[in-house]
Amino acid sequence: MLGNVFSPYYAFARRHTPADPLNHCAMNVALYTRRGKRWSMTERPRHDLRRAPTRLDIGPSSVSWNGNCLTFAIDEFCVPLPMRLKGKIRVHPSYIGETATPLGPSGLHWWMPIAPRARVEVDFEQPDTNWSGNGYLDCNFGEQPLEAAFKQWNWSRGHTASGTTIFYNGTTRDGDRFGLARLYDESGSQRDLPSNDGADLPATTIWRVKRSTICDTAAKPRLVKTLEDTPFYARSIIETTSAGDRLSMVHESLSLDRFSSPVVRAMLPFRMPRWRYSP
Repeated sequence: MLGNVFSPYYAFARRHTPADPLNHCAMNVALYTRRGKRWSMTERPRHDLRRAPTRLDIGPSSVSWNGNCLTFAIDEFCVPLPMRLKGKIRVHPSYIGETATPLGPSGLHWWMPIAPRARVEVDFEQPDTNWSGNGYLDCNFGEQPLEAAFKQWNWSRGHTASGTTIFYNGTTRDGDRFGLARLYDESGSQRDLPSNDGADLPATTIWRVKRSTICDTAAKPRLVKTLEDTPFYARSIIETTSAGDRLSMVHESLSLDRFSSPVVRAMLPFRMPRWRYSP
């Protein structure tokens, strides 16, 4: 993240004057295994950022591109328990997407699926785990803080035999609801699917973050598992139906009203420290 959208330090820095986004960078890593999960999001200052056309370094971690494969070299520590996260993730795109789509009516926030379908290889030393499977790579960018434009949003992605299905639905700060449902096939062609305001899923157990997803009119989406339950963000596995296809999807819910709360922002440094890297 360059200009870390969830950073309490970045939010504090830009309260009265514009702040340098590149002074607030982070490599966010969430690793889930049968033995548990590890999560890291350490913010780094501009001093720890190095950029080149085919390489990005944030502190001790890096991302590099060789023309065929994107390699994440991860070297981070979890908080509050200082467990190590060290290993590599290799992303082999089936094709490269080059089209960005506006989110909401303002035109100030955009989403771009760089690799809607990819093969991913995960190989970690700490913890000792590895696997391979289907993957996905996208980016979001905008000209204002997320909380200035949105009250909440939901995103989800699932693979089918015919391609990759992606959903966005949410509510803007003005109260307008938006929805996007799109299918990317194996060749990279895309087509929009019928979308709606979304059907409700159960709120998270601890923090009661609301969740919803797009689905066919008569379908009933199902929550399979909650992976992250935080004061303003949830990551889950869900099942839903779109265009007649039953999908298993990675799902994310983001409450920007919750994120904007001073109480929540005061809690974030316990999960999101800010350190300067000294190699």
